[in-house]
Amino acid sequence: MPGERVGAVRPTQLLSMYGVGATVDLPQLSVMVMGLDDWPVARMEDIGEDRLLHVVRHVLGPQVRHLKAAPLAEDEGLLGRKFGAAPGEGVPVASFPRWLVCTHCRLLAPLASGLFDFKGDAYRAERSRYLHTNCIRPGSLRPEAIPGRFLVACEHGHIDDFPWNEYLHGDQTICPGPLELRDVGVTGEAIDVMLKCRACEKTRPMALAFSEDGRAKLPPCRGWHPHLRVAPAEECGQQVRPMLLGATNQWFSKIYSALSIPVSADPLEQMVSQDLTSLFDGVESAREAGLARRGQSRYESFTDEQIWVAIHKLRNEDSADSVSPQELKLPEWRLFSKPDPAKNNRDLQLRIVPPPTKYARWIEQVVLVEKLREVRVLVGFTRLEAAGDDSLSQLAPLRRTKPDWVPAAEVRGEGLFLQISEDAIASWLKRCGTLEAQFISAHRRWREQRNLDPSLGYPGLRYVLLHSLSHALIRQFSLECGYASASLGERIYSASPDSGEAMAGILIYTAAPDSEGTLGGLVSLGETESLERHIEQALESLEICASDPLCAETQPDRVFLALHGSACHNCLFLPETSCERGNRYLDRSVLVATIERSGYSFMSL
Repeated sequence: MPGERVGAVRPTQLLSMYGVGATVDLPQLSVMVMGLDDWPVARMEDIGEDRLLHVVRHVLGPQVRHLKAAPLAEDEGLLGRKFGAAPGEGVPVASFPRWLVCTHCRLLAPLASGLFDFKGDAYRAERSRYLHTNCIRPGSLRPEAIPGRFLVACEHGHIDDFPWNEYLHGDQTICPGPLELRDVGVTGEAIDVMLKCRACEKTRPMALAFSEDGRAKLPPCRGWHPHLRVAPAEECGQQVRPMLLGATNQWFSKIYSALSIPVSADPLEQMVSQDLTSLFDGVESAREAGLARRGQSRYESFTDEQIWVAIHKLRNEDSADSVSPQELKLPEWRLFSKPDPAKNNRDLQLRIVPPPTKYARWIEQVVLVEKLREVRVLVGFTRLEAAGDDSLSQLAPLRRTKPDWVPAAEVRGEGLFLQISEDAIASWLKRCGTLEAQFISAHRRWREQRNLDPSLGYPGLRYVLLHSLSHALIRQFSLECGYASASLGERIYSASPDSGEAMAGILIYTAAPDSEGTLGGLVSLGETESLERHIEQALESLEICASDPLCAETQPDRVFLALHGSACHNCLFLPETSCERGNRYLDRSVLVATIERSGYSFMSL
């Protein structure tokens, strides 16, 4: 389907849901987003965010120079593609899986067989489809062909078409076929799907592929990354795992994000700081600064010398070429914990309000973030299991060689920041030794099950407290602020004094990719009287859960393949788009007394 438009997704979805290497289920076909080698980089704009670029360099290498916004195709309206518009605009995709099934005769064959023709629709891209050319169906109307919905993947990030011939014929793969895939039941489950060879009449149910014996008989992983369009250099050799097309564990993005924080109260320095490693990269004089800023209207009121002085100053202050992901939140914490309204700009505006009187013992400060800008980048992806910050070597590549740019997205919005009293947390931690030991045990077991170092990655019980409070407030806010819980996000600032600088705060925010962001509904909930009411209602809702007593009796070291205590979908869990830890490290008993535990509640009056 060269040059054909087959669908549309939002720019932020190209990072979180449909990024490089992910499959996109369209109404009539399935496609995979290609690697960065095929993206139209010449039509992609730079996004400036130096702190985030330093983190990307730490993960992917110092050769990364740019954060690029997704290419946006021109709106075609009701009349289809405009005259003279370039074909192939937008993000490149290719059909995947490469085996299709005829909806009439149930023939199963690869695209390379030539039995299927692509039929694009210039007016309705979502109607693009494949047709079975020589189907036995009578009449001139050719039936559609849909993707075969079975795939195989391995822990190293490889994915491949299901080995249909090998699965059906075993080592005797000389049978020419053809194959067909039929539903023998009404459930649509694998047990009701039968693979059959029309030549030798051999049949086999697809459900066997998901058993232990069935997986062991599948051929080893070929080491293929379809999004890179190249044959594997060597076989991976891992045992593949069968999965269904669209399975949630087929693709996990690894995303880093940073808030744009002002480095100075000077407007020129604020602008230059955003363009330091993009627009002004390599600039070594006032003359070169003047050439680089040509065509940038925001710099028209400044001279070349003033811009060069700002560049030189900021380079001396920020000499680091890479920053670890763990250091990304520290500058944000310092700004929120000691807000300076003099530094407010278009990207970040803060306003301090008094904390609720009833909870002043525990909440030290409330800062309303009336405007914020967040930049998100995709650095890689995994399959089958999500990668943590200490397992980045498992990331599948975004392109065939080391990337010099990565896809990014810019969103704007609002939020509120709560700074929790360090003295209150220190006092609370002294009486929670048993609960801490349970979470440490659960953390070690969870990582051992995934062949990860059990001594790394534990965020501490203070994180459990902050994380649980954040989830409770997000669930409460979503009832009144006008935003669904999936639209609200969190940033947890947690660090013990032993790490060098103690942090204890949460930022709850919402952001949208349009130019203006959001409308202030969340900020209004941070006003003193309103916030006190919402905190009270959030805590009250946690005392009794609809899943009690099972939820209240849950202990973190006794939950199989999970990392939480008294928490479930009825009390603390949030959509994946909202939680930064995948609903792990949660326990409502750290906030309130439950029917099972009463000794660990932080906000006990």
